[in-house]
Amino acid sequence: MRLKGYTLVEVLVSLTIVGLLFGFGFVSFRDFSRRQQLTSVAREVKGELRLAQSKASAGEKPDDIKCEGPNTLSSYSFRIINSTSYQTEANCLGGNVVIKTGSLSDGISMTSTQNTISFKVLGQGTNVPQGTEAVITFTQAGTSNTATVRVTQGGEIK
Repeated sequence: MRLKGYTLVEVLVSLTIVGLLFGFGFVSFRDFSRRQQLTSVAREVKGELRLAQSKASAGEKPDDIKCEGPNTLSSYSFRIINSTSYQTEANCLGGNVVIKTGSLSDGISMTSTQNTISFKVLGQGTNVPQGTEAVITFTQAGTSNTATVRVTQGGEIK
């Protein structure tokens, strides 16, 4: 009479293979998740830049005393406060009005060639010097992952 079943060696080999597959899969998923987080932050900042650009193009004044009456709107700006936070603001002759303040996800920081990017009203361009681009670079701590957002002098956001 012959018994059916698996030997201890067969079970150990199978468990080792499953463990290796799980380990490689987990590392790949973790790297993918980190890259997605970085991409998400870059998209969020692009959205904020596009919001400032569209409000400036439309000449939309915020409801604030600093922008009322003769205090004309000159531009909307995206300003980097520090490596992890930023502000979108309206620039009027009466002063600046903060529209939104945002911060980056944990472990992500940003640097820029220009700390304030202003979109002038009615499609008159930006404050980016001619022939250059404002480049915002996002870096993830503990990895070599980076993402960039570029704004041209004409206002194109890439």
